[in-house]
Amino acid sequence: MGMVRYIESNGTVHEIDVKNGTSLMQAAVTHMVPGIEGDCGGACACATCHVYIDPEWRQKCAEMDPLELAVLDFAWDVNEDSRLCCQITMSEELDGITLRIAERQY
Repeated sequence: MGMVRYIESNGTVHEIDVKNGTSLMQAAVTHMVPGIEGDCGGACACATCHVYIDPEWRQKCAEMDPLELAVLDFAWDVNEDSRLCCQITMSEELDGITLRIAERQY
C-alpha cells in the first residue's frame, strides 16, 4: 500500500492510501476525487482519467502503450507529462506519487 496525492486544477489536494495492484483511476473514483471520471471503467477507452505526472515519477511508471497514446488524442491539453491513470497500477515504487488532474476531461 502507498499514498497517492491527487491535485485538482484549482489546487485542492487529496491524499489517498491505495493498495498495491489497484489502478490509480479506480482509487480516485472509489474515493470520489473530483475531476477523475473513469467513464469507461478502466478500459482505456475514454480519456476521462487524464492526469499529469510530476516528471520525477515518470520513469517509475510503466511505459505508455500505443492504445493509451491513441486514447490521449481525445484528451484536452496533452503534454509530455500526460497519462491516463487507469493505466497506472499502484506499487511500492509509486508510494508518494503526485498526479495533477487535468482541468478538463472532455
